[in-house]
Formats: sequence, C-alpha cells, structure tokens
Amino acid sequence: MLKHPMPDPVAFHIGSWPIHWYGLMYVLAFFLFIALGRQRLKLPHIAAQGWKKEDLDDMLFYGMLGVIIGGRMGEVLFYQPLHFLHNPLEIFKVWTGGMSYHGGFIGVLLAMWLWSRKAGRNLLDVYDFIAPLVPLGYACGRLGNFINHELPGRPADPSLPWAMWWPTPDSPLDNPVWLAQPVHPSPLYQMAIDGLLVFVIVWWFARKPRPRLAVGALYVLLYGCARFFTEWFRVPDWQTTILGLPITSGQVLSLPMIVAAIAMLVWAYRRPAGPAPARG
Repeated sequence: MLKHPMPDPVAFHIGSWPIHWYGLMYVLAFFLFIALGRQRLKLPHIAAQGWKKEDLDDMLFYGMLGVIIGGRMGEVLFYQPLHFLHNPLEIFKVWTGGMSYHGGFIGVLLAMWLWSRKAGRNLLDVYDFIAPLVPLGYACGRLGNFINHELPGRPADPSLPWAMWWPTPDSPLDNPVWLAQPVHPSPLYQMAIDGLLVFVIVWWFARKPRPRLAVGALYVLLYGCARFFTEWFRVPDWQTTILGLPITSGQVLSLPMIVAAIAMLVWAYRRPAGPAPARG
C-alpha cells in the first residue's frame, strides 16, 4: 500500500509570485502540442495538405484560449455552479486547479472553428490534425491533479499494491489529515488510460492517411470510452441514475461523445473518398 507524497503545489517563486506545478503542467502540455505537431508535419500525407509550422503556432494560441476559458467555464457550469455562484472571484484562480476536460474540449472545438475560418482550412482537416496532439496534454493535466491531491478515488481494497492513503481536501503540507481508508489513485489511472494509452493508439492510427474526420472521431471515441471506464474508480462530483444504474457526472458527459464519435466514424468511412485539397 502506498501513501500520497503530498508535494508542495508551488514549484518555485518569481519574487513573491508563486509558480504552481498545476500551471507548469499546462505549459508542458502546450510544449508537447508544438513538439508532436512538428513531427506530424513531417508525415507525407500531412505535408501534402500544405500544413506549415506557422499554422501550428497560430493554432496553439487559439487552442490555449479554448482550453483555459472552456475548461474553467466547464468546471463552473458542469461541476460546481453553486460554489462559484457564491464565490465568483474564484473563477479566475485557474492556477489552483479545477478545470473540466469536457469544457476544455468544447472550448478547443470552438477555437479551432474560429481558426479554420481565419486560415481558410477545412474544419474537419483541422480536427484530424490536432487530435493526436491532445492526449498527452490531458495526461499532464491529470498529473497536475495528482500533485494537488485532487480527485480522490473510491475506497480500495488495502491488499491492492497501489492502493493509496490520500489527504483530505485542503490538507496542510506540514500536518496532513488522511482519509479514513486507502483509495484508488484515480488521477494516475486517468493519466495512464485516458491520456497515455489513448495517445499511443491515436498516434499510431494517424501515421497513415485516413478518411477525413476518422482520426478526430477515433480520438473522441477512445477518450469517451476510457473516461467512462476510469470514472468507476473516482469519487464523482455528482451522480445520478439512468435505467436503474448509477452513473457519474463524467460518464454522463462522456456518453454523448461516444455516440457522436461512432456516428462520425460511420460517416467518415461511408462517404465517397477524395483527396484533401492541398494548400501552398
């Protein structure tokens, strides 16, 4: 059985300004977006579409806005509306944690729609290009959750080798208060399955030419299924019942992704094939 290491959420200070590990995870995610994107630019079928490094840099700016604004608003609207209604100034404290993936996902979709209009690109090609760049950024965010000892898991059998003693929310570093029993380290589960595993599959799939929207749809499908699975090990923000079965907030938000992704994959593989227009 393990014990949460309880690292200081502040990595270092610049003068009196604290730099949090959670914020640094987002910096790492954006760096990986650029690094992986440049690798994608080298693929023959991507190069044939006329993608350039300048496109990548420009998309990153739009994507950052989509992730931060969408992620925070998703947390406010989907998970803690009453808390933020009574504490509206906390909406801006993004460095302390509390970002919704599903809100960030919607934010990025909207941001890429705006960028595609500006750049004169087909929106579906944009989604296919960025889909393999997303999962590792998600994994970074979950690592930030673990450092902040957020998102505790459900109670785990103490005989489980990786069952973990977990500090209570807002537990002080110098004298932490621990939950009554060991739990599943759910942020690490989601980092490994929703992030790293999904990345490996989508990255492999995207290395060869695929029908338009197939890559983007596969990512949405895999993430939705992975998130639906890993939610069983996480204490839900809220929970409801559908057809007599308990279902968590994350599962409720993932179900539409799964259904939509299946429909998109069917559409992608049934539509008439045609080469994507090249851009010089």
